[in-house]
Amino acid sequence: MKKRKFKFAILATLALAAILSGCADSQQDKSKEVNVYSARHYEVDKQAYIDFENETGIKVNIIEGKAPELLERMKREGADTQADLFITADMGNIYQAIEGGMTQELSSKTIKENIPENLRGENNEWVALTKRARVIVYDKEKVNPNSLSTYAALTDSEWKGELLVRGSDSIYNQSLLASFIADEGEEYAKMWAQGIVNNLARDPKGNDRDQVKAIAAGEGLVTLVNSYYLGQMLNSQDPEEVKAAEKVGIFFPEPTHVNISGVVLSKYSSNKDNAILLAEYLTSVKVQKAYTEENYEYPANKNVEPSELLLSWGELKPQELVLSEIGRNNKKAVEIFARAAWK
Repeated sequence: MKKRKFKFAILATLALAAILSGCADSQQDKSKEVNVYSARHYEVDKQAYIDFENETGIKVNIIEGKAPELLERMKREGADTQADLFITADMGNIYQAIEGGMTQELSSKTIKENIPENLRGENNEWVALTKRARVIVYDKEKVNPNSLSTYAALTDSEWKGELLVRGSDSIYNQSLLASFIADEGEEYAKMWAQGIVNNLARDPKGNDRDQVKAIAAGEGLVTLVNSYYLGQMLNSQDPEEVKAAEKVGIFFPEPTHVNISGVVLSKYSSNKDNAILLAEYLTSVKVQKAYTEENYEYPANKNVEPSELLLSWGELKPQELVLSEIGRNNKKAVEIFARAAWK
């Protein structure tokens, strides 16, 4: 009887040890991961996460979605969110995360060495990963680039019925207008928005790629596009996209509206150290070179040159403004679009 009790005690002890060991392993695994809510859906990003995992042993868990969906999810989850990092395009989206109280300071010596001060939040609440230029794209056969100058000039009568744009719900257009509010004031922004609407060749529709295709198809002469789309189209596996992109030219207004894609640290991150390590990695020379050479974005890292394709397009002279102002003026921009009947 005593032997049986002794055996039972040993088995119970072993079972308890296994459970505790399992818990320890689970906790150890938990400490070797980072959770990213990402609105960037590019192969270059996926490869960066794989490389980070291989180099650090930290597992990167990705939840992808559109920025508004991910923002709403983070807001709904609150303190229970799984998100450690939120990665998205455009200051308009980044500012919504900040304004919603979803972020905390994202700062380290490495990040400060990689990314210049003007591409980080005033309180390090966001960090730029790439820069995006919103440029004028035109029909190379019908438009002399010498006739192009500024964004304001697109409201001139010579472009009546020749201008194509995407809708007012585009965060890219909202941020462009928000930059005008910050730089020139609300009255200027109102006049510009109304002037664009007056010159439209058709109702706004489609994405940036669709605007390029429409120019190539002869539906208009000029449009506004984020430059990296041209790079993607010129290097696309789709011959129709390549053909359309080859029919258009790219022109940099002076100054050019430059926005970013960026990263914020979740206020409720449970893997903060790992999240900072990943943010540092994404701002590194290695990854920044991949962003510009494979996705045709301008690098945020001050030690990385733009790709040869980007340099071949000409010199980029960006607006001189605090990028956070773009986010702060987003609501005003939406209101102005509505008043101008920009659909």
